[in-house]
Amino acid sequence: MTIDRRKFLLAAPALLAACSGRRVLSYDGPQITSIMAFKQQRKLYLLSGNKAIKTYPFQLGFAPVGHKQFEGDGKTPEGAYIIDRRNPNSAYHLSVGISYPNANDRAFAEAYGKSPGGEIFIHGTPSVVEGKKDWTAGCIAVMNHEVEEIYSMVGDYTPVFVKA
Repeated sequence: MTIDRRKFLLAAPALLAACSGRRVLSYDGPQITSIMAFKQQRKLYLLSGNKAIKTYPFQLGFAPVGHKQFEGDGKTPEGAYIIDRRNPNSAYHLSVGISYPNANDRAFAEAYGKSPGGEIFIHGTPSVVEGKKDWTAGCIAVMNHEVEEIYSMVGDYTPVFVKA
């Protein structure tokens, strides 16, 4: 029996999350080839090629305008990143990691003698903050049932583009 790489990559997150007791959906649709997040519109798009497969509203860092530059600034990064990790045991239901900081982000912060920060995720929303407009420390927050879909649909190394 041969297991093709795509099927393994799509199934692995579900297997990991199943061990955590968190709900992870299965996904058998078109491959998600990129994620686009538009901060001003508060819209996240999962794309297969040029076609939007799913769209989600989201919440941002507590200082939503501008690109994240330093740890603790409350901003959400803008730029090109990838999904580089997933956390089935997230304090925010489920989460997929965004590869911030990249080399440019690190160099900019270093030039000012500061840390660029890190630990930026697309994650769920704890019930204590539902309904607040922007509350994260720089992450992109969606509702829990939405992050379950995202977690199942998006593979590691998927490109993520965050625009103002």
